Amino acid sequence: MTTDYREPTYGNWRKPVTPGIGRLGLLGTMILMVGMVIVTLVMMVSPLFGLISAVVLALVMVPLLIQDKHGRTALQTMTARGAWSWGRSQGWHLYRSGPLSITPHGSYRLPGLLAQSRLVEARDSYGRPFAVIVTPSTKHYTAVFECNADGAALVDQVQVDTWVAYWGHWLAALGYEPGLVGASVTIETAPDLGHRLREEVEANIDPNAPDLARAALEEIVWNYPVGSARVSTRIAVTYSALPRPGGKRRNEEEMAREIGMRIPGLTSRLEMTGAGSARPMTADQLVRAVRMAYDPGSQSGVEATEGEQTRWEDAGPVAAQELWDHYVHDSGHSITWGMSEAPRGEVLSSVMTGLVSPHHDIARKRVTFLYRPYDPGAAASIVERDRKDARFRLNGAGTAARSEIDVVKSDQSALEEARGAGVTRFTMLVTATVRSAEDLPLAAAAVDTLAPPARVRLRRMYGSQASAFAAALPLGIVLPDHLQVPGVVRDSL
Repeated sequence: MTTDYREPTYGNWRKPVTPGIGRLGLLGTMILMVGMVIVTLVMMVSPLFGLISAVVLALVMVPLLIQDKHGRTALQTMTARGAWSWGRSQGWHLYRSGPLSITPHGSYRLPGLLAQSRLVEARDSYGRPFAVIVTPSTKHYTAVFECNADGAALVDQVQVDTWVAYWGHWLAALGYEPGLVGASVTIETAPDLGHRLREEVEANIDPNAPDLARAALEEIVWNYPVGSARVSTRIAVTYSALPRPGGKRRNEEEMAREIGMRIPGLTSRLEMTGAGSARPMTADQLVRAVRMAYDPGSQSGVEATEGEQTRWEDAGPVAAQELWDHYVHDSGHSITWGMSEAPRGEVLSSVMTGLVSPHHDIARKRVTFLYRPYDPGAAASIVERDRKDARFRLNGAGTAARSEIDVVKSDQSALEEARGAGVTRFTMLVTATVRSAEDLPLAAAAVDTLAPPARVRLRRMYGSQASAFAAALPLGIVLPDHLQVPGVVRDSL
């Protein structure tokens, strides 16, 4: 049987640029222009002081012009190194909890950005219990869904493309969600110890079954989980207590009721994306997932005691230490990478398969996609401004190939947005966790091998491993809202 079907490709991901000269952004260009005017005026008064002013201007501009392969300027690198050194001198890289620590009531609270977080439980409009993570510092409220993704094995490519299309619609619909500030998708691979299989078999075995059948089932329970991995998919949606600037800030009870009314609609639309049956996670399920992330060695004990009540205040590690290039937490050693560049060209729907699949050199791997959708009103103005900025850079750079491609991509983005497509900021975090420090080089080499087939460029999160580790968890951390430097300043450098 012949068919005219052709597998579609996906692309046109671009990072909006600001108008500027060369590698400089808007702020850097303004500093350069103002500095040149000052140097010219000083030169007219005193050539010596004018020369000194020119040298000072050059010293200021050089850190803004030098960039690495990830697009980070020397100024950003020096700032990160200085902030890390200052935090280390203050002891902020160390964390201790428990009865002998300074944590309230001797608890095991989460460290860093999650230290003040709380967990409350509510019920959605279907009567199902679900957990809400409250982040007081940003006034954010997060609900987490657990999905049973079907996977692409033995599935027609046409069906996979349909799932991708519905996933795009689901992301675009997030821009219409009142008060939604972020969403994340976390795909975690971890060893399967077989506790769930054993409980399922023991609960359904017939006491009068033949000895041969019982022996076969017992052998399956003990041998099947050896070397196998469990893949978990969790989706988090984060809402703000302030739905719009100047609006009334909602309290905790109002937010739990508001999110509970929206959960059924969000989960029902997820079923059409290939995510399978999506259901909200309860407080106990979320606490156990976080506990195993910070202490991988506790997986056996946590799964064996499933059904016992656990507290959010005891989900954190006993001890943690952040180093420049990795993070040590209880029985785990982790490295987190961040995406510095999305695929430039067009890719197929299976481009991320290798990156999210289990790997024998990584005990526990977590790939998290972070999304921040624009509302339709802001999306239109953003794509039009980006279109003008791309043309400005093309006129300033002559006929540079990348500038011409940026113009084509910005035109296409504006056209698609005008037709109703959504505009979403996104990035990706990859966390590899191993049991000992000796296994870290193997895990790092494995991720470096998996990134090129995925067509993404990953950068190790130097100096911010603890924050990146927490952001890669499905807990609704919106990193830009925790930064001290405003986003407008960062984007303009």
